[in-house]
Amino acid sequence: MEYVNEQVRDLKIAYIGGGSRGWAWGLMSDLAMNADMSGRVALYDIDPEAARYNAVIGNRIRELPDCRSRWEYEAVETIGDALTGADFVVISIMPGTFDEMASDVHTPEQYGIWQSVGDTTGPGGILRSLRTAPMMEQIAHAIRDYAPGAWVINYTNPMAICVRALYDAFPQIKAFGCCHEVFGTQKVLAAAMKEVLGLEADRSEIKVNVVGVNHFTWFTEARYRNLDLFPVYAEFGNRYHETGYGDQVDSNWMNNAFACREKVKLDLFRRFGYIAAAGDRHLAEFCPAAWYLKDPDTAHSYGFGLTTVDWRKGDLVRRREKSQRLYDGAQAFELAPTGEEGVEQMRALLGLRELVSNVNIPNVGQIPNLPLGAVVETNAVFRSDSLQPVFAGPVPEAIHGLIAPIADIQLLTAQAIRERDLETAYQAFVQDPLMTISPIQARELFDRMVENTRHYLGMYRREA
Repeated sequence: MEYVNEQVRDLKIAYIGGGSRGWAWGLMSDLAMNADMSGRVALYDIDPEAARYNAVIGNRIRELPDCRSRWEYEAVETIGDALTGADFVVISIMPGTFDEMASDVHTPEQYGIWQSVGDTTGPGGILRSLRTAPMMEQIAHAIRDYAPGAWVINYTNPMAICVRALYDAFPQIKAFGCCHEVFGTQKVLAAAMKEVLGLEADRSEIKVNVVGVNHFTWFTEARYRNLDLFPVYAEFGNRYHETGYGDQVDSNWMNNAFACREKVKLDLFRRFGYIAAAGDRHLAEFCPAAWYLKDPDTAHSYGFGLTTVDWRKGDLVRRREKSQRLYDGAQAFELAPTGEEGVEQMRALLGLRELVSNVNIPNVGQIPNLPLGAVVETNAVFRSDSLQPVFAGPVPEAIHGLIAPIADIQLLTAQAIRERDLETAYQAFVQDPLMTISPIQARELFDRMVENTRHYLGMYRREA
């Protein structure tokens, strides 16, 4: 790469999972709308045709009138081809197929265990971890061999386990995990400001202190300029804790697979005095099952739905159809900002700006009362070739008892993955807050879920 007139040219981005029919298109859009970087994007995917489609789609973007930068997209045959010479690596992969995810999400339902997402925590999240982490280890080894100095941005879930696996496989890796859930809660705070005070602000103007683990993040501080937003949020919660805010205006909201009326986060604030900072579908899965996921009726009473894998399969069909239209030229690519910060993080790491944003990286003391080495989510400062975690302070005692056990379970899961030991994985599995069944039933469920996804778990042993 080279710097010319405050622009960075000839960058190389390696996209692992480059056939993505979602995240990749978003990155393409954000790159095209940014004027001070240009270069090429190497798309690698185990589905080569999907990567080739995205290369054609991406190369058409520079012809759009609103495109502000020139990027060349190329589908490559090997991960080494993608990584060689890369300045940045983006990872967004699907660990297995939706058939395996159907087991993750729906097999526990036969035991009365309900999950609204099933990709991060709960029994589904742990089985997904066992499948995903070995893939991340392979990617980390390839980065070590072909692009050891590259910055690595992971979007794949389960985020904490994926980032831990990258560092376990290549300790010198420069990796971090990105998640937009914090941004959504900043938007809720902006809505609260407008509702309670009549003030309007962009979510980026709301400054927060982030603590926790991915998808179970919390704000211990929230300010707009010199205004403490906690009293504002409390008033907002008093107005909407019964009805919810947002999707309640749509009487057909339960047909929305991602419905969120913010009732879970408002309820958690009333219980504990701190702002839960993720989508309700994620937050609910980290809490005791009886609170929000006792059954589908309980979930619906809190304004969120259970996203089925059948819906996800149908959505994949729709995205494939869109991919074909974009590839054929029957549908024009629409440039629109995604609200993600991956490109802004790249700009900051290139020295084009400074940025404070939330990231997932191993705990080196930024949260002193969570285990060292656990992957935690806090703010970090991005500068030229530098990412430094912000000292977030300890998790408040009021919520420490909710978050610390999750960090311990994730560390135990990571240990099971490193040791390839299903018995250790079962110990993590049975300790999850959603596991309300007997140990005998838990063992039966675990064995069934392992069997259902055995194609991806052949590297694990069963002995203690």
